Amino acid sequence: MMRKVLFLLLFIPLLLANTCSDDDNHEIPCTAEARAGLNVSVSLGSMNSITSEGVTVIANDGDYSETLTAPIESDPVFSGAYERSGNYTITVSKEGYHTYTSETIAM
Repeated sequence: MMRKVLFLLLFIPLLLANTCSDDDNHEIPCTAEARAGLNVSVSLGSMNSITSEGVTVIANDGDYSETLTAPIESDPVFSGAYERSGNYTITVSKEGYHTYTSETIAM
């Protein structure tokens, strides 16, 4: 019996480490890896396929600014704002194209 109690006491901190609290102190499950809050796909003109070649995507939230990255050429999705809430505007630019600025995105 004592082994079972000791076993449980050893693993309770591990179970608690895998939960987070929201603003209302409700326990919610957390992931072990960071999750991107913003994922942006870019298509040029009337193209149906998405691209990252020569494209710059910048997310702004007040004084905070982050250049989003598209690390995989086969899946050119720009990601950023990892584990960060805010009110973002996204600016997409590429030489030879008009710069696009989004409306505010709340997250």
